[in-house]
Amino acid sequence: MQRIWTLDDWQQQYRDGNPPGPMLHARRAEISARGEPVYLHVIDAAALDRQLESLYALEHQFPDRHSLLSAKPLWGIPFVVKDNIDIAGAPTTAACPAFAFVAENHASVVRRLLDAGAVWLAKTNLDQFATGLVGTRSPYGAPASAFSAGHISGGSSSGSAVAVASGMVPFALGTDTAGSGRVPAAFNHIVGLKPTPGRVGTTGVVPACRSLDCVSIFALTVADAAGLLAIVEGPDPGDAYSCFRPGLAALPTALRIGIPASLPAPLQSGYAIAYEAACAALRRAGHALVPVDFDPLFETASLLYDGPWVAERHLVVRELMAFHPAALDPVVRNVIVQAERFSADDAFEGRYRLQALARRAEQTWDACDVLLVPTTTRHPTFAEVAADPVGENTALGLFTNFVNLLGWCALALPASLTAEGMPCGITLIGRANHDAALIELGKTWQTLAAQPMGISGRAASQAQAATLPVPATEAVLPIAVVGAHLSGLPLNHQLTDLGAVKIEATRTASKYRLFALPGTRPRKPGLQRIARDGHAIELEIWGVPLRNVGCLLAAIPAPLGLGSIELGDGRSVHGFVCEAIAFDGAEDISHFGGWRSYVATL
Repeated sequence: MQRIWTLDDWQQQYRDGNPPGPMLHARRAEISARGEPVYLHVIDAAALDRQLESLYALEHQFPDRHSLLSAKPLWGIPFVVKDNIDIAGAPTTAACPAFAFVAENHASVVRRLLDAGAVWLAKTNLDQFATGLVGTRSPYGAPASAFSAGHISGGSSSGSAVAVASGMVPFALGTDTAGSGRVPAAFNHIVGLKPTPGRVGTTGVVPACRSLDCVSIFALTVADAAGLLAIVEGPDPGDAYSCFRPGLAALPTALRIGIPASLPAPLQSGYAIAYEAACAALRRAGHALVPVDFDPLFETASLLYDGPWVAERHLVVRELMAFHPAALDPVVRNVIVQAERFSADDAFEGRYRLQALARRAEQTWDACDVLLVPTTTRHPTFAEVAADPVGENTALGLFTNFVNLLGWCALALPASLTAEGMPCGITLIGRANHDAALIELGKTWQTLAAQPMGISGRAASQAQAATLPVPATEAVLPIAVVGAHLSGLPLNHQLTDLGAVKIEATRTASKYRLFALPGTRPRKPGLQRIARDGHAIELEIWGVPLRNVGCLLAAIPAPLGLGSIELGDGRSVHGFVCEAIAFDGAEDISHFGGWRSYVATL
């Protein structure tokens, strides 16, 4: 049978009437044969049969497979999880045999996947206690990149990324504190989705830094990652850091994409070429690339390991450090022991420093809508990591370490293959709760880049499995603007400050006249609907979060207000209209076709 890769591939098998049992047992046997260093625990045949019994019981509750897949969108789809995430009845090791225990309950994220019909097959290797970006810090061995036996897989979610890239499963769970859901994605040419901290619950996850941790998703397409996020996101009562806010659905159509104004270290040659090519492709797609000062971001990143946050890692393993230090990987132990040099005073000073840096970092979004960075600086070999385990690891986190500290979201994407056939990746970074909007941009990128999925040799399609849900987004009210609120004009900030995003540029129906109102500062137009001899007037439609519509209304001075505007295609939207009295003495500028053209003549 041809390798089944994506969620849609698996669902198509089931829509065609194929039973899940033979396919899942075959895949379990294949994973079991591969074993370590990628897979630390593989489900036994009897336990898989118990999951299959539940699948078949569900099947009898629905009239057909389509109905079943609509209700249980992951029915029969296999996945694996990083071995710091609990599965009831299976061991959780965090890649440390002395720490291992058999979990009593599923992690909340696993429970949501199983409730959607998914089937777990294995637990995967990781950098011990999720401490590292290299994937070599495990007593169970070091997985290699799916593209080269001599190159690292990336960590800490090493096994999960390799499992997806090699086609064993269509998706896997990892975790990401410093980049562990992004670096392995880059080194294996797959998608790595790191949600806004708190969007996906972490109950049942052995923490690296509890206040920063995220469960991450590895998939072959952005569409698959989107559907999976929609299934696992939401409030988690067992997680005190759970903080679910849906966020906006889309970014502006023409983006300001922030790129580093300068780099503290050069990129490996293949990575530099790939990043420059990605920038060029996005320019050709109509986006503006804006150099941004990354110094506050790089300073923030240094806090993760050089600041008191390393003490959070110490909390998890303090008993082992005290009574059985030899149980820890030497490099991991040397990282975590640094916690002993920090005091309570240092912890508060670190918080104050982060707060100040976060204020500076937030100004980044005044200049751009999204950030574009190379996922990593280079792809080292095993020999290079062995020669300099800390230095190589540090270099890999240059563009990843700051994201969780700032509460932002990120999406790692395949960009290109080097002349040697090795993968290079880019990462899109968005502000907090912009996950769904970032995903939409990621879908566009994956179509534009047309890169193969993992080692499949097959280009990714953004055709989403019809039964998959979409990530939750905040409700918005589309509002049409015709004057000083247009993008780039003086009052546009009144929209962007409220979290509004541009949806489209279009025209009114040919039923309007536009007037320049006298005595307004800044200059403003008035839009009037008329019975005959009207014009089509240029406008923009902005999506304003419903929670902020009242704030917008309060900022609109007389004689302007909000009313209904008919568009050229027959739609009706809310938009800026004007009281009739204001047109006395106003200049009719309708022949310009829009406010922007009129202003250009002044």
